Amino acid sequence: MTIKPAKSGARRRPSGPRLWSLLALVFPIPALAQPSTSLSGVVVTAPTPFPGLGVDAQTSPIAITVLNSDDLVRGGAPDALRALQEQVAGVSLDSASGNPFQPSLFYRGFEASPLQGTAQGLAVYLGGLRFNQPFGDTVNWDLIPSAAIDRMTLEGSNPVFGLNALGGALNVQLKSGFTWQGGEADLSGGAFGRVQGDVQYGRTFGDAAVYLAATALHQDGWRDLQSSDIHSVYGDLGWRGAKAELHLNLRLAQSDLNGPGSSPVELLAADPAAQFTAPNVIKNAYAAVSVAGRYALDSATTLQVVAYGDYLRQNVLNGNAPNDTPCTDGSGLLCANAGPSTTLGGATIPAFLGASPFAYSELDEQTTQTVGYGLAAQVVNTDKLLGRNNHLVAGLSFDGADTGFTGLSYIGGITPTSRVFIGPGVVLDEPGQNSPVRLGVSNAYYGVFGSDSLDLTSRLSATLSGRFNTAEIDLKDRNGGDLSGDHAYSRFNPAIGATYRVAPWLTAYGGYAEANRVPTPAELSCASPADACSLANFFVGDPALKQVVAHTAEAGLRGEAAPWPRATLDYSLGLYRSDLDDDIAFVNSVTLGRAYFTNVGRTRRQGLEASLQWRTVRWLAWVDYSHTEATYQSGFVEAGGENPAADANGNLTIRPGDRYPGVPANQVKLGVRFQATARLILGATAIGQDGAYLFGDEANLSPRLPGYFVVNLNASYQLTRGLQLFARVENAADARYYTYGTFSPTATVNLVQAPGAANPRSYSPAAPVGGFGGVRVRF
Repeated sequence: MTIKPAKSGARRRPSGPRLWSLLALVFPIPALAQPSTSLSGVVVTAPTPFPGLGVDAQTSPIAITVLNSDDLVRGGAPDALRALQEQVAGVSLDSASGNPFQPSLFYRGFEASPLQGTAQGLAVYLGGLRFNQPFGDTVNWDLIPSAAIDRMTLEGSNPVFGLNALGGALNVQLKSGFTWQGGEADLSGGAFGRVQGDVQYGRTFGDAAVYLAATALHQDGWRDLQSSDIHSVYGDLGWRGAKAELHLNLRLAQSDLNGPGSSPVELLAADPAAQFTAPNVIKNAYAAVSVAGRYALDSATTLQVVAYGDYLRQNVLNGNAPNDTPCTDGSGLLCANAGPSTTLGGATIPAFLGASPFAYSELDEQTTQTVGYGLAAQVVNTDKLLGRNNHLVAGLSFDGADTGFTGLSYIGGITPTSRVFIGPGVVLDEPGQNSPVRLGVSNAYYGVFGSDSLDLTSRLSATLSGRFNTAEIDLKDRNGGDLSGDHAYSRFNPAIGATYRVAPWLTAYGGYAEANRVPTPAELSCASPADACSLANFFVGDPALKQVVAHTAEAGLRGEAAPWPRATLDYSLGLYRSDLDDDIAFVNSVTLGRAYFTNVGRTRRQGLEASLQWRTVRWLAWVDYSHTEATYQSGFVEAGGENPAADANGNLTIRPGDRYPGVPANQVKLGVRFQATARLILGATAIGQDGAYLFGDEANLSPRLPGYFVVNLNASYQLTRGLQLFARVENAADARYYTYGTFSPTATVNLVQAPGAANPRSYSPAAPVGGFGGVRVRF
């Protein structure tokens, strides 16, 4: 992958042979979209999370992809994740939760997910602020206002982006009244009970500007107990003068996401919409306010500062198969692995629903409340150095947070057909297995960074950068248990690289970078095989973990050619390898449905990315291919859980070279967009990828998830200058495929729709064919 323009059919060089002029008279079709980022001009990208004051991306020694706001609205309402999935090589989405607005995003085998228990290997910034949440470095995609996005930049590993930039960073810049003027309102809806409204308005008032965007979305979903409600508001108030600019931002978001998760394959064969156990609900409430400004100290030096505060409240309800079932010794009690089940005060729990294990289920409930705050500042200088163009950035940052976490588990009943927990249930208090938790966490992350890009010659540019990270994580057990502990980490991460303009149509690049991530509070509190936590992350006291360090080298070619006037061919080919020391994985425990975090030694992500894009006045077509190898380089042993391939002792032995679950080795993306008339645009995209190993099969002993090929169609029709109709058909061929696979305790739950089911393979099915349409009004 390389610096890639947003895939719009922007007007190209107007001059050319008379033959082209004659063709233009025959086909008087306007451009597909307004001009967007293009290699024929200067692609400017920020070398740090701060917006603005960027550098020419041609001099970047790593792969960079830029998508603008037009790329987010092709064929429908604005959708950042859809744009990344369809238009960027190496990006894939899975859906462990079964909710379409709560996916895990993979890039180069690294993950950014809203779910606890995942190794977060990508740094995400929103409006210049770190968006990885402090408690688990998670990324809540549902809280990002797609309608307000000005542009997104996805790039390879760069230490300047701080913690979690192991595999890369996603930098999302938001609109302001200076960058977007006018009004726009969308109303759309369609399959699965979806209704969505988006509105945005921007205006300047002399030296001041205002921008406002709001979204309301509801979708019933196509699976049992699947639904989504999302509301967000974003506002920016700005002022700028001859030497200064100041912005006040406000973001509010609320979501209620019900995801049925994965279901056993035998249950899906009987009913593709069926869920396994319920409820599975995540509710988020988010608010953030920030002040950002910049001041020109002189003609070549600018100071930028941003300060913020935010609040996130997350509630999780997770219904599961029970670990506590009727004892077999005739005592009339419930038993867990270690003996009789206990509740608060140590009292045993009677088998209050009878002797059948199918009468019981477990509900895990957790609440996380985080107050975050931070400050960052940087100086940018563009003075020439030794008579050569030079771009220097130096800065520092602080991100702090205070988090309160509570968690409870209940044993209760279960509905016979839909398998939903019946309460109120009895609180489980089983020391060493599952105890109520009240945890206080304080995070403090400090960073000092710098980056310098120098044109050594008219063709050769060199970049040197680095960042020193310090992290302090303090845990306080508010129940008086053994969770308390103080942890500190620090590291300097360097990077070096160069680009060489071989010809006007070809640039070579290469670089080396290091990056780190520190164990999260969630990981530090669940790091012992003897005292594992549930998937809902109820914690016990555990040993410390080592920080993860990535060493990344990448190189490639990128360029643009104009075979004839008003036609452009963009191309890229890149190779990368990331070797990680002391990688952290969430591995199975001997306790059913539970796991723990541990350092598993060395791991590796390496691969190839290739892109080709063709643009004319009427046509836009692209093909992206990626090959990704995510492998363990150190061996270890873990409990096999529900994996039937486990050995006689119930263990899995992971050997060097075994592949990571969930990462497809090969992926291809195709797209075409055609301006059929002056008013009508037709488009199609397709994604194909081979199957990945199931989560829980780190030893690669079971068959992989089936591969798939899915086609989406889109169209828009411009009724008038300010009125547009748009439509989209997703999964147009109605392919039946799956985006996530794992193993579930199928035999422990009575499946009325599939009596006697015992196959533990469990998939998250993708949605069938669905049509959506809407109207867009500009004023």
